[in-house]
Amino acid sequence: MKIYTADELLQKVNEFIERQSVNRTPANLYAPVKYVLSMGGKRIRPTLMLLGYNLYQDDPESILMQAVALETYHNYTLLHDDLMDNADLRRGHETVHKKWNANQAILSGDSMLVLAYQRMAACPEDKLKAVLDLFTRTALEIGEGQQYDIDFETRNDVSEDEYIEMIRLKTSVLLACALKIGALLAGASEEDADNLYKFGEQIGLAFQLQDDYLDVYGDPKVFGKAVGGDITSNKKTYMLINAFNRANERQAEELHRWVNAETFDRDEKVKAMTALYNEIGIDQLAQQKILFYFNESKRYIDAVSVSEERKQELRAYAERMMERKY
Repeated sequence: MKIYTADELLQKVNEFIERQSVNRTPANLYAPVKYVLSMGGKRIRPTLMLLGYNLYQDDPESILMQAVALETYHNYTLLHDDLMDNADLRRGHETVHKKWNANQAILSGDSMLVLAYQRMAACPEDKLKAVLDLFTRTALEIGEGQQYDIDFETRNDVSEDEYIEMIRLKTSVLLACALKIGALLAGASEEDADNLYKFGEQIGLAFQLQDDYLDVYGDPKVFGKAVGGDITSNKKTYMLINAFNRANERQAEELHRWVNAETFDRDEKVKAMTALYNEIGIDQLAQQKILFYFNESKRYIDAVSVSEERKQELRAYAERMMERKY
């Protein structure tokens, strides 16, 4: 039985996306869809789905349509996120609402969502209900996570537990869904499918907390953008929430001053806030929390009832996700 590497599976995904064409009109509706999917990216979700499937079956090509459905869905969420954030760039390219306009971004994004469902539904009939039930629940949860994220912007009392739940919904559940759908399509046991879901969920939490960490402590040359974007926008992250929770009176006063400042020098604010994080010990706290979730994930993959040899590539891929610098 063939065990594929993550790189081999990624190549299959990219080649499949390149071959995909939507034979529908008007062309202007689908041009942004093709544009968004052609931008590249890490393709983590389809790769995880194929890795989950390959634990049990050796023909991952047979579920490429469902893997790409998940990537189509993920990119739909990014397209709308960019519009909500009024972002100019995504992966070094103009965002859809900048290249076209806001109305086009909404309409093409909506069509991407429908295409994602169409592609996901092209799976064997005996797996269809379980797959679509999970995909639909996940899509609803991601919307809920996005709403919490928006709500947090106007709140100054967000707890760490609330933040973890928000990132679980907004980020983790899609990684978990990818692995579980791969397992379901491969005919895995319910117990294995659930353990793979929980593995993905814990990896997703570690992955998002790592994003928070890298936004402050990443190397701009490797990170691909200036660090401190979350700081300058006062985004409620694990870092900021815990800084307020753990600050002494003087530190809290300084944090409030920077967060409430309407005019400021960007570099000065990033430097000052990073110094406060260091003083309060937020850097170490974040690293400990990332490691906690990563270690938790191992318990669930350990429980999956396939040979260690078969699990090796999925473990290695998760390790690489945690070692990333961008």
